[in-house]
Amino acid sequence: MNPGSRMPESSAPADHGTAPTPGDPTSADPGTVVERTVLGEADIARALTRIAHEIVERNKGAADLLLLGIPTRGVQLAHRLAERLTQIEPSFSGEYGTLDVTMYRDDLRRQPTRAVGQTVLPGSLDGTIDDKVVVLVDDVLFSGRTIRAALDALNDLGRPRVVRLAALVDRGHRELPIRADHVGKNLPTSRRERVRVRLSDVDGGADAVVISAAPAGPATTDGGVR
Repeated sequence: MNPGSRMPESSAPADHGTAPTPGDPTSADPGTVVERTVLGEADIARALTRIAHEIVERNKGAADLLLLGIPTRGVQLAHRLAERLTQIEPSFSGEYGTLDVTMYRDDLRRQPTRAVGQTVLPGSLDGTIDDKVVVLVDDVLFSGRTIRAALDALNDLGRPRVVRLAALVDRGHRELPIRADHVGKNLPTSRRERVRVRLSDVDGGADAVVISAAPAGPATTDGGVR
């Protein structure tokens, strides 16, 4: 091109100072869910270790302690906590159970097709939780309605001495007067955001907690999303 000649406008170079960058939420296509990781595998491991120590300290040992995981990911978290408790307190049996709350939920009329799970107590309990220190374990504490259902389910199993709650993530927005005794991460969120817990035991891949803005349209009902 001769000096002084002008480049045709159609071939002018783009303004790189304003071009969207990969991974920038503003460059995502409409409807694309952009996720960011708030807890990685090491973070989750540290949080569970801390919760296990808090449980032992609060209980002054492991006497009469019973972990009950709320499906799905709460069960895997209860398993991991039980492993840590046996390392901290050799007297702990390592037993944990599963508490299905499906038939105690207050949204069955809106979602009547929920699959019913199974409540499984350690064999040494003979089917009762009387006088036990029960720690409910869940992945994400949100409205509190799942925990309310869990408390109703416990009433059919017996009369525990104390009921406490351990949650990996507390994202706020409570609709009932329920709080967690042990929390791995307090995560302020908006109601339009979704929090997903991914565990290698259930989802494959590395453990992670990710947060994303919900796409336009009906709310997602994928497992592990609150």
